[in-house]
Amino acid sequence: MNRQLNLKEMEETIKILIYIHAFFGGIGLITGIGSVIVKKGSLAHKRLGKLFSIGMITSSLVSIPVSWMPNHENLFLFLIGIFTIYLVLTGNRALSFISARQVKWIDKVISGSMFLFSVIMISIGIYGTLNNLSIGILYLFFGGIGFFLAINDFRLYKNIKNAGNRLLMVHIGKMVGALIASVTAFIVAGLGIGNIIGWLLPTIIGTIYIIYWRRKRRLNSTKVAI
Repeated sequence: MNRQLNLKEMEETIKILIYIHAFFGGIGLITGIGSVIVKKGSLAHKRLGKLFSIGMITSSLVSIPVSWMPNHENLFLFLIGIFTIYLVLTGNRALSFISARQVKWIDKVISGSMFLFSVIMISIGIYGTLNNLSIGILYLFFGGIGFFLAINDFRLYKNIKNAGNRLLMVHIGKMVGALIASVTAFIVAGLGIGNIIGWLLPTIIGTIYIIYWRRKRRLNSTKVAI
């Protein structure tokens, strides 16, 4: 009887945590889309960006314990939660580098942790692919992105004083990456589209957006130079 009661209480706790996760994830999704639409650098963009960061970090933090609870075990959800927190934290830190140009120990810890988790994801992805598990592709895909970003972080840290406009693009890339995670979660969990297309389409669209902004900044820099 007591065991059944404890299981029921645990399920209720998990349900509440999932609601909290979804609520803050929704805030992240709405404010993230809003921050993309409004003018970059405007007051509205800054305020929406702060709400987006709060929403995404809170939602991801809640998803981490849920992913280890009975009947809800999901290693991929846990790793994506870590990945999302990394993107938001380093995306915001990139803005602080513009004024301070100083790397702190916490920056290296964040990037180092992402590097470690990326290696784990890639290893699981290789194992899954060799054993014909479809989710292996997702582990390889997101693990590869995380690995690439973490390596680039350390390259940036070595020459932070000469990073120039690159820091702004790092900020845009990381925050759009976190928004991609939010949109993906909505498609997969909210709409129930859990196939490969549902997982990868937001990343493809987001990547095109990042490339667009990089080219736009490059063209603007060329015009100023002329």
